[in-house]
Amino acid sequence: MATKEFAPAKINLFLDVIRKREDGYHDLGTLFQTVDVGDTVSAEVRDDGIVTLKYSVPQDYPKESDLVYRAALALKDYAEVAASGSGVAESEKARVAKLGADLFLEKVMPLGAGLGGGSADAAATLRLLNRLWNLNFEDSVLEEIGAKLGADVPFLVRGGSAFAEGIGERLCFIPPLDLPAGEVLLIATPHDAVPTKDAYAGVPKSGPDRWEAYKAAWAGGTDAEKAFGCHLLDSGSFFNAFEVSVFPKHPLVAAMKEKILDLGARVALMSGSGASVFGIFTDKATAEAAATALKPDTRYLALTKFWHK
Repeated sequence: MATKEFAPAKINLFLDVIRKREDGYHDLGTLFQTVDVGDTVSAEVRDDGIVTLKYSVPQDYPKESDLVYRAALALKDYAEVAASGSGVAESEKARVAKLGADLFLEKVMPLGAGLGGGSADAAATLRLLNRLWNLNFEDSVLEEIGAKLGADVPFLVRGGSAFAEGIGERLCFIPPLDLPAGEVLLIATPHDAVPTKDAYAGVPKSGPDRWEAYKAAWAGGTDAEKAFGCHLLDSGSFFNAFEVSVFPKHPLVAAMKEKILDLGARVALMSGSGASVFGIFTDKATAEAAATALKPDTRYLALTKFWHK
C-alpha cells in the first residue's frame, strides 16, 4: 500500500530583489510562508533500484525533468555515497544499492504560478523516501540535497515561516505565523503564466536597505509580536518587487490584484514571480463571495490558511 506525503505550497509575504550577482543570479530577501494547499506524493518501495513516476494528470514533459523524479534519484545518489564510506556494513551498502520506488504525483497546483508547486513536490519526495527507505537523514541533509534541485526546495523541506536570503537557500526559520482569528487566505491564479525571465527583466534592484529594515522591524518587535507575527502581517508590511516588472507585461496578473482588493481584501500581493495573487480577508463570508466572483477569471482558486507542522 502506498504511503502519502502532503506537499504544501508557499507564498511570499515579502520579496525584494537586492542585487544582481556576478554569476548571473540575484540576491533576494524574502519571507516564505507555507499554505494549506498543495499536491500529494505517494510511494511504494521497490528493492530492484528502479524509480518510476506516474501522474494523476498527464504532464507534457518527460519524467526525467520532473522534480519528483530528480529528487528521488538525488536522494538515492546521496545515500549510496554515504553508504560507500568506511565502517558501513556490506549488507547496508547492498540494501542502499537496491533502493527504488514507484512514485505517484497527485497534481493539484498550477504550473508557472509562483506558488512553488514543483519545489514542494521535490521536498515532499525527499521527506517521504527518507522515511520509507529508512535513511534517517536530518532535515539539514535533505535541504542540502534540495538546494541542487531548486532555490525554494530547502525551505519547503520543513515549511512554516522563514526569512530567506541569497537565491533563497539561506534560511532563518521564525516562530510560525498565523492569520488573526477569523481571517481567510484566498489564492487566485489568472489565465496567465509568468516566465521567470519576464519577472527578472526590468525588476528594480533595491539594494539592502529595505530588506534590512524589514528584518530589523521583526527583531525589534515585542515578544508577543514575534510569537504571533502581528506587525509582519500588518497591511503595510507586504511587498513584492516583481510586481513592477510583471504587471506591465502581464495585465491579467495586475487586474487580479485589483479585483481582489475591490472585493474586500485588506491586502493583496503577487506571490513569487507570479502569476498567482493572494488576498487576506477579515471574514469568511467576504472571502467566499470574492472566490465566487473570481472563479471565471482563474485557472486555480483556493480559500485556505497558513500551514505549519
